[in-house]
Amino acid sequence: MDVEALHARHHDDLLLFLVRRTADPEVALDLWSETFAQAVAGRRTFRGRTEEEAAGWLYGIAKRQLARYFRRGYAEQRAMHKLGLERPPANEELLADIAHRAQLDAMRVELAAALASLSESVREVVKLRVVDERPYSEIASMLSITEQAARTRVSRGLAALADVMSVREAV
Repeated sequence: MDVEALHARHHDDLLLFLVRRTADPEVALDLWSETFAQAVAGRRTFRGRTEEEAAGWLYGIAKRQLARYFRRGYAEQRAMHKLGLERPPANEELLADIAHRAQLDAMRVELAAALASLSESVREVVKLRVVDERPYSEIASMLSITEQAARTRVSRGLAALADVMSVREAV
C-alpha cells in the first residue's frame, strides 16, 4: 500500500469531505491528519488491490474518525503522536481557503433552511440534543414526552437534515 500516492490522490477531496461534515476547518484538519496517520499505521493490514478499494478504505477510516469525534467531541491524536506526525499549521488564510472551497457559507444557509422546514417539535429536540448537547432524559423531562419519543424525534430530524444535505452534495 503506497500511502503517499493515496495521500497525493485524495488529500484535497478528503479534507473537503470532512469540512462539509464538521463545518469547522480546524476540526476537519485534525480529523484529516488523524485519518492519514491511521492509514500509515494500518497500511500493512490493507488487503485491497485497486485504487477504488484503497479510496474506500481511506474514506472508511475518515468516517470512523468522524464518528469518534462526534461521540467524544474531539479528534483523537494518539496515532499522530505515536508516529510523530503533525497536521499542517492552520493559519487564518488556510482556514478561510478551506471554508471557501467547501462552500461552508452556502451550506450553512441551506442547513438553516432545512432546519426551518422541520416541524417545531422536531426542530426543538434537534436543537436541544445537537446544539445544547442535552441528554435524552433531560429533553424528555423538559418537553413532557418519553425518552423514546425524544430519541425518535431527534433521529427523524437528523435523517431529514441528512437527506437535504446529501442532495446538496450530490449536485
